[in-house]
Amino acid sequence: MIIWLNGTFGAGKTTTSKELATIVPKARIFDSEQVGYMLRHVLESVPVKDFQDWRPWRALVVETATQILGYVGGVLVVPQSVLVEQYWTELSAGFAAAGIPVRHFVLHTDQDTLTRRIESDTVETGARQWRLDHLTAYESARPWLSRTAETIDTTNLPPDRVAHAIASAVLP
Repeated sequence: MIIWLNGTFGAGKTTTSKELATIVPKARIFDSEQVGYMLRHVLESVPVKDFQDWRPWRALVVETATQILGYVGGVLVVPQSVLVEQYWTELSAGFAAAGIPVRHFVLHTDQDTLTRRIESDTVETGARQWRLDHLTAYESARPWLSRTAETIDTTNLPPDRVAHAIASAVLP
């Protein structure tokens, strides 16, 4: 199974994924951004705003996850914002074709809290403006995200409680 944590930057995906990996049996984190980093040197001649815009990124995320699960089994927790509906459709169709169930969660936080979290983050300080610039894209994606994912409001919940809510939803 894949537990995909979606939502905008600052909603708590990374921290929640670390918590989930400790409470869901046989869970491991799959950072799909690493696939994008791998492709950068190969596809640098194809300029994009985001590596998700490269079709090979989407196909390789599906293939890599499929290979990992086929090799070690268990659960992959993927903390990755996907804010373009077509890209999510391609990813989820690829997982379905591979026979991999996906539980798609959106970690949602109100905009004031998101802005406060991003501006006070001491870990990803170099990406602060980039993260703030993506708040509008997230708001635009919310209608389709609400149709394709289970939304968890993280505004007043610490990551461990968010992780436990997700674990309760996915575990028998």
